Amino acid sequence: MRTTRLYPVVFGLVGLLGAFGGSMIGMAGSVRAGEGHRPGMSHASALMPHGTLEVGDIPTPPAMKVAVHKDPKAGWNLQVQVENFRFAPEHASTAHIPGEGHAHLFIDGKKVTRLYGEWYHIPTLAPGTHKITVTLNANSHEDLTINGKPISATQEVRVPSR
Repeated sequence: MRTTRLYPVVFGLVGLLGAFGGSMIGMAGSVRAGEGHRPGMSHASALMPHGTLEVGDIPTPPAMKVAVHKDPKAGWNLQVQVENFRFAPEHASTAHIPGEGHAHLFIDGKKVTRLYGEWYHIPTLAPGTHKITVTLNANSHEDLTINGKPISATQEVRVPSR
């Protein structure tokens, strides 16, 4: 009998190919401005833009910063630090609740997955420079914005050739 081991969503698989290398990448500047989808929704429609939700008018809007750390064994560890925001996987794909939701991870402009927590492991990155971008999103998937700008942070990662 074959057994399949399931890992928490935050440690989902990323199908990226290539080598890894380099050292710890520092914190990105604070910006105030992970791939599941609802049952019945196609993969293609899950990757479409979800609209925006303005949160700049609340007294303490969400804020975020990201860091990408070289994993000592293999790959990279993404750290997402949020303020005035709670990751709420139990409310994914439901109505907006102020101050909670999830994040979306993009690598080089392509959506990789939803994030439901502070840490995510990126197994590999090909040699070259990569843009790791995280956006904060409502439970209902809209990009959270302040004055029309998405609450997002981007960190560049340079991976040397072997």
